[in-house]
Amino acid sequence: MKKIYGVLFLFTLTLASCARQSDAIIMDLATPSLKIALDDTGLFVHFIDASTGKDYILKDSLAPLLSVRVNNKIMYPKAATATDSTITLNFENDIVATIKVKEKNTHFTFELLSITNNDTIELIIWGPYPTSIQKIISETVGVVRDDDFAIGIQSLNIKTLGGYPWNESDRMPAFDIFKEEELNGMHPKSDGSVLYRVEAAMPIANGSSLQAYCRNRTTERIFSDFDHDKIVAPPYDDGGIIGSKIALFGSAEAATLETIGAIEIAEGLPHPMIDGEWAKTNRNAAAAYLITSFTEKTIDDALALTKKAGLNYLYHYGKTFESWGHFQLYKGEFPNGIAGLKECVEKATAQGIKLGTHCLSNFISTDDPYVTPVPDKRLAKVGSSILVSAIDMKTTEITIQAPDYFNQMNNNSLKTVMLGEELIRYGSVSEEAPWKLLDCQRGAFETKILNHKAGDTISKLLDHAYKVFLTDADLTKEMSETLADIYNQTGLRQISFDGLEGNRSTGLGTYGESLMPYVWYTNLSDELKNHLIIDASRTTHFFWHIYTRMNWGEPWYAGFRESQMEYRFNNQAYFKRNFMPGMLGWFKMAPETSIEDMEWMLAKSAGYDAGYALVTDLEIVAENGNSDKILELIGDWEKLRLSNSFTEAQKELMRDNTKEFSIKKIKDGEWNWQEFYSEIFIHEKKVRQPGEPVHSTFTFHNPAAEQVGSFSLSATDGDVRGIALELNNYKKIQIPVIIKRGQTLQYTSGNELILYNADWEINRKIALDLSDFKVKKGKNTITLDCDFETSDKEAHLKLEIRARVQHQTLVLRE
Repeated sequence: MKKIYGVLFLFTLTLASCARQSDAIIMDLATPSLKIALDDTGLFVHFIDASTGKDYILKDSLAPLLSVRVNNKIMYPKAATATDSTITLNFENDIVATIKVKEKNTHFTFELLSITNNDTIELIIWGPYPTSIQKIISETVGVVRDDDFAIGIQSLNIKTLGGYPWNESDRMPAFDIFKEEELNGMHPKSDGSVLYRVEAAMPIANGSSLQAYCRNRTTERIFSDFDHDKIVAPPYDDGGIIGSKIALFGSAEAATLETIGAIEIAEGLPHPMIDGEWAKTNRNAAAAYLITSFTEKTIDDALALTKKAGLNYLYHYGKTFESWGHFQLYKGEFPNGIAGLKECVEKATAQGIKLGTHCLSNFISTDDPYVTPVPDKRLAKVGSSILVSAIDMKTTEITIQAPDYFNQMNNNSLKTVMLGEELIRYGSVSEEAPWKLLDCQRGAFETKILNHKAGDTISKLLDHAYKVFLTDADLTKEMSETLADIYNQTGLRQISFDGLEGNRSTGLGTYGESLMPYVWYTNLSDELKNHLIIDASRTTHFFWHIYTRMNWGEPWYAGFRESQMEYRFNNQAYFKRNFMPGMLGWFKMAPETSIEDMEWMLAKSAGYDAGYALVTDLEIVAENGNSDKILELIGDWEKLRLSNSFTEAQKELMRDNTKEFSIKKIKDGEWNWQEFYSEIFIHEKKVRQPGEPVHSTFTFHNPAAEQVGSFSLSATDGDVRGIALELNNYKKIQIPVIIKRGQTLQYTSGNELILYNADWEINRKIALDLSDFKVKKGKNTITLDCDFETSDKEAHLKLEIRARVQHQTLVLRE
């Protein structure tokens, strides 16, 4: 319902003003869920839950529909008038804005139709709109929620950025820019290890706020980014602030995601699907997937491995493209080019598997045709200067008018300038005038060495630590279209946009980060848009409508259970509150990966209801002696997770890092789910005087009933023999075996121990009665002794003891 009250008295407002209140309402708007009202000064005065009558606007706070910034000063409107479909806002400096208003079933839209003195306005701000809601702040998607109600903002085009213009780079700050008391316990502070960023929704004292903005990009400006203090952002013609548009909505908390989906459809926003269902609600959005290298020749083996692991997505890991930039397929793996990759996709599709690949976004290799032999003028530039004097083909010191853009050495990985059609690398810049580029290497990257005249423009190219160049906005869009064409031709169904931060080289900030996947997506066929998973390295408010998920966490930095673990787990809360599928990142299966390690990860996947990527290859799988069992377990755990067969109580337990879990198949569709308690102890080689004991004594706390404990012994530094275990100072077991370096001796049940090599291949089996190795409930004393057959003074023997705490039957939900 909409009510118009006509033209009323006008008065002024500045940023320094305290909160004001007017009784003069000029417009009421309502959906079945939310009632809002604007007063004669252009402020919202109500955000009312239509079902309860509760007003969620934060009292004693200003909530301007629209603000403008001129000369770095933000101005609120002085007055407002309304017609049936528009609101007119009057500002200082004779600025008058006309905003189109639409009242729809699920939301309201506000679009800037016109504004006077447009060329003086740096940017406009929608809001901030303060609310009293504190419980859940969904900072990226732009929603705030309590137990009953949700209020949200949505940018309805790519140039309208979720957030507030905190800095000129249009990058969103971390939560730690705010004081702890301002967060009021509502959000985790960023510690630099989790990508939480203030954006479309944010916590404030006593509540939260929603905000978006749009910059006028018609003129050149200077910003800081890429570890540079000064970068030139060139003009960009996107219509400027005119046409900036947002939606506001309110809904029952339980209907929040459904409402956002309805807004996407109503407003023509991206709405990617997976097998015909919206990606944000499809369980397969969080599907685990296999990452491995394959070629036209080995695709059949890679598909067989994927099926053996019970997975439906296979992601190419290797050299997909000859170079980054033109995305020409690498002939060493796809000698038949597009036709060869398309045949791989078709083979996969016939087996119910979808193929995908990795993309380093707008990174451009130095051997790509965009660089050599003639560099593209659209390579991103830090800034430019002028040649003071002419140079010939032998000149190695180049005199320039000003050094500002050339002497920024942080993140200056390629030290390259563009001069006409020649690229030149330089060693350093002189420390005083006359300003010179020193130790120049002419004709860099096989460009042609040329003569150049005084007065010619010389530009510093922007680069990245991966030793690549970057793009301006036009080249970003061209690369996006090229990549979309490859997907349309081949039918690839998954992509990972890595390095999206590189697209800030466009001078568009987070707008640039969204630009590449947005242009790529809009150029895809309708068929692909209905069957697509999109991974990405960055989150932004508008981009939320495009990407399927984030999959942060890499396996390269520590062991299987250690690499970025806190980071991976902390991200799950961020994903959940922003309606994103849970994902745990990449895990690497190596020849030495154990069943216990893999089930530890699989239990975390189930506990957080989060997918993951498994990185391996055919050679590694062949080397790991437990591969068949590991792959079977991957498929079973994933089947149970995606079918939502685990109870909430089981999920909560599996999120506990101190617990271990395993499943054992009973029959088709039925498994035994087991919880274990595990402790690891290290027995160190000791040097003592004659007669002094050299054993180690440990305490194992068994939380379960008395049972025969399972254990493993691993020799990490050298061979060990003469192994003796004593339980509670009276039950002693002699283990008649030599454990060589890298081997593990494992006991799980029965009267048999198994000795494995480092790759989990069975070396031998040892018969031994261990029925007396019963750990009682509570405290147990474990004594471990052995002879170390090594001169290494720091040799170790690792002991892990496990006790089964409980077991339950799991039945697969269809």
